[in-house]
Amino acid sequence: MEDTAPLPALHHDPAPEIAALALRYKRANGPLIAVMNRLGGSIEAQVALLPAGLQDQIEGLTRIALEQSYRVAGAGRLAPRLGPRAAPALAALTGAAGGLGGLPTALAELPFTITLILHSIRGAATAEGFDPDHDITRLECLRVFGAASPLSVDEGVNTSFLGARLTLTGPALQRVIAAVAPRLAAALGQKLAAQAVPVLGAVAGATLNAAYLGYYREMAQIRFALLRLAQTHGNGPVLAAFQAATAPARVTRA
Repeated sequence: MEDTAPLPALHHDPAPEIAALALRYKRANGPLIAVMNRLGGSIEAQVALLPAGLQDQIEGLTRIALEQSYRVAGAGRLAPRLGPRAAPALAALTGAAGGLGGLPTALAELPFTITLILHSIRGAATAEGFDPDHDITRLECLRVFGAASPLSVDEGVNTSFLGARLTLTGPALQRVIAAVAPRLAAALGQKLAAQAVPVLGAVAGATLNAAYLGYYREMAQIRFALLRLAQTHGNGPVLAAFQAATAPARVTRA
């Protein structure tokens, strides 16, 4: 019997999907910025009105909430699956409750909001074929919070997730939380500023919670889709293609 060469593996061209993911990334901030424009006022000015030291308190609460959310993430499979409309509705309800009493209730609401967002991030991982209860996937879910804050200036694509994989240890978990907590705390500080006025803050909290959940869920969907593509086509090619597709257009002189 003659030996025959093995058939080459059939891999689809990832370029169209990467281009679509890059377009989604560029558009991610649009709806939230529109929401803030409708609410009116300057977020920066509102943040400046927060009591001194509150931002440190917010970051501390964010770290604790991330650790707690990570610990209970394994029980996420037992929680009801929220559809694309149910999750933002629940986030809005939580944000409204947090804004009713101003800063005290808004601070108390933070852990619930973070847990709800993390649950949606886990759903994005599942949709791309990843086991959300696998230790490495759970770490990747936390790293989604390291995406640029919805209301911050775009600092470029955070592509560190396509680098070396972390082995799950206590120090590794703490490094991830230490890296993402300041960014998430900054975003939540902006949300709290909008919730600072009792009753009126309920409207802002409901609107922003739904928008924040949508933003981080979108970042998670993009992140895990790229991870899926990287497993097939390699980190380097996928990373280079995504960076090229999201790079600002260069202005050339005639």
